[in-house]
Amino acid sequence: MKATPTAIPEVIVIEPRVFGDERGFFYESFNQKAFDEAVGQHVEFVQDNHSRSAKGVLRGLHYQIQQPQGKLVRCVRGAVFDVAVDIRKSSPTFGQWVGVELSEANHKQLWVPVGFAHGFLVLSEAAEFLYKTSEYYAPQYERCLAWDDPTLAISWPKIGNPIQLSSKDSAGRTLLDAEIFD
Repeated sequence: MKATPTAIPEVIVIEPRVFGDERGFFYESFNQKAFDEAVGQHVEFVQDNHSRSAKGVLRGLHYQIQQPQGKLVRCVRGAVFDVAVDIRKSSPTFGQWVGVELSEANHKQLWVPVGFAHGFLVLSEAAEFLYKTSEYYAPQYERCLAWDDPTLAISWPKIGNPIQLSSKDSAGRTLLDAEIFD
């Protein structure tokens, strides 16, 4: 597998070696040893999640203020624009974001470490999104940043559909008003 740091070095794009021919393809989607080497630490995953969303659905920007989660994310059907925002006040990249297209065609994965808010926008007619988490989901600690916070100025792709948000995501807070990490 190939591991490439993004503009925020702790957020890493992971590209598996894909073997394909006229019959289809095969790739190793996760290998603990290779992953640990790629991110420079041992990460134990405790939960796998799977979501399906229609075009224009934006999920996020989510994080847990206690029991924080690192996430290894990928799109296995369709395509999404995936975003990680550094919300560690003491970080030199605090308030910065990176975005990567993840799709069934490119097989890319994104490592979003603890201390980041995460979200994605569905670009295709539908998308199925899988992710591993390093901590269990704890709704009492879940927080949400506003996807359209002008301080963050995330350049979400124009897709020709209106953005669809859950009520929880519609109530996201700005970075200046949110509970964040030290």
